[in-house]
Formats: sequence, C-alpha cells, structure tokens
Amino acid sequence: MLTSKQRAQLRGMASTMQSILTVGKGGMSPELYKQAADALLKRELIKGNVLETCEYSAREAAEMIAAETGAEVVCAIGNRFVLYKPHPKKPVIELVGTKKRVK
Repeated sequence: MLTSKQRAQLRGMASTMQSILTVGKGGMSPELYKQAADALLKRELIKGNVLETCEYSAREAAEMIAAETGAEVVCAIGNRFVLYKPHPKKPVIELVGTKKRVK
C-alpha cells in the first residue's frame, strides 16, 4: 500500500513520461494485460491512457490492469492513469519512507 507521500513522488516521476499503454475500443484483453505486466517488470512505473471509444473510465481500466498484474494504481486523472509495481528482485525506484533503519 502506497502512502500519500509515495504517491506524490511517483506522480512527479510520471509527469514527464510518455504513455506506453493504450486502452481502446477493444477494451481489456490478455495481450493488454501481458503488455502491462512486461512493462511494469522492466520499468516499475508506467503511464497509460484510455481512448474515448473505450467503455471503461481511466480509473476502471487502471484498477482492472492493477488487479491482473499485481500493481498499484498511483493515480487516474482524466483519460490517463499511472501504475506502479516494484521489481521483485532489484527495485530501481526508491520510495520515500522505505529505507530500513539500522539500530
């Protein structure tokens, strides 16, 4: 679960990114889920958009993709959404407040 500070950090990082995932008239398909999972594994943070011809809103599409891939929805604004999933072995993005303290 992401905190509000972590979400803000990820939103800031995603603001300059290009959308690499597009949900269109075809809606959700296994290929779309696979593409999202592969992109999340490689990048950890992805931005997507939903076309007007799609039957889902950006929030609905983001939640469906997140549920299928195990990612978290960072935000969904207008027709765009941002998803985050840390790499299972070598996370690249270091989130605020996740450092382990040594006593």
